Amino acid sequence: MPRSAPDFWRHRGLPALALFPLSLLFALLSGARRWLYRAGVLRVERLPVPVIVVGNIAVGGSGKTPVALWLAAELKANGHTPGIISRGYGGDVEGVAEVVPGGDPGHFGDEPVLMATVSGCPVFVGRDRPAAGRALLAAYPAVDVLITDDGLQHYRLARDVELVVVDEATLGNGLRLPAGPLREGVGRIAGSTLVMAHGALSAGLLGKLGKTPVFAFSLAGDAFERLTNRLERREPAAFRGRRVCAMAGIGRPERFFGQLEAMGLTLERRPFPDHHSYTAADVAIKEGDVLLMTEKDAVKCRPFAPADSWVWPVRAQVAPGAVELIVEKLDGSPTA
Repeated sequence: MPRSAPDFWRHRGLPALALFPLSLLFALLSGARRWLYRAGVLRVERLPVPVIVVGNIAVGGSGKTPVALWLAAELKANGHTPGIISRGYGGDVEGVAEVVPGGDPGHFGDEPVLMATVSGCPVFVGRDRPAAGRALLAAYPAVDVLITDDGLQHYRLARDVELVVVDEATLGNGLRLPAGPLREGVGRIAGSTLVMAHGALSAGLLGKLGKTPVFAFSLAGDAFERLTNRLERREPAAFRGRRVCAMAGIGRPERFFGQLEAMGLTLERRPFPDHHSYTAADVAIKEGDVLLMTEKDAVKCRPFAPADSWVWPVRAQVAPGAVELIVEKLDGSPTA
């Protein structure tokens, strides 16, 4: 579970059971809302290019942003010109805005800034995702496919492919909000185009996915890059034997820390809530120490991080066949 999630979301104890009636109401309302869109009672807007949704069913990080970046790169390699739209969580944009590469994460949100900086694609943010899509297509008419980051429950935007990212640990006790972390039930995953599994899935969960194709992925990187000069790179061996502080404000900081420790590094762990707004005090280190962080943290910490701060850029490594299925589905029937 994300560090900022309530502890009772992990288990079906008394707090979860006390909130269970509210979770039934939440499930009823969310299910009714989806039915109204599917039945045509509420308006669904279809944009003039295919839309691929990258989302999940649980609160908290599961690896959606690395998957969206992987998808953008793969679509380019297959001759497409993708654009990305996002809500801009953590930012303060009113209406719709184009995200500037290297821009202010406090304005645009940390993940949109990361995607705009890394992907080379146009990225627009806005709570109204159809409006963000229209604005992006008006500004970049060559774009022929849109990736919407974390828009699985935004049913007003029609989609052609649903890619659900699943990290089973984030499913917690398997209950709906507020008794658990789920926005929608596990059965919702079975109605998607494909599942991207971040880590192994249990036999029980796999059984609930029906015939939905499942593709495993992992996040991997090969070197650290200096925060103030990303062209300067060092191998993990350069930090062995040094005092290393590792910080992460992502959905599951322990995953990041575990990867660093697997490199033979001894860490002082500094976990923060997902989308944390950092201060200089958060990143302060003693003389002689080194600070390691994720790319998502780096976009927020660059202005005030210590000189000996290093970023570990990771990219999604996806099992074969996923790209081919997605490209094939772009010409098929919509899923909403």
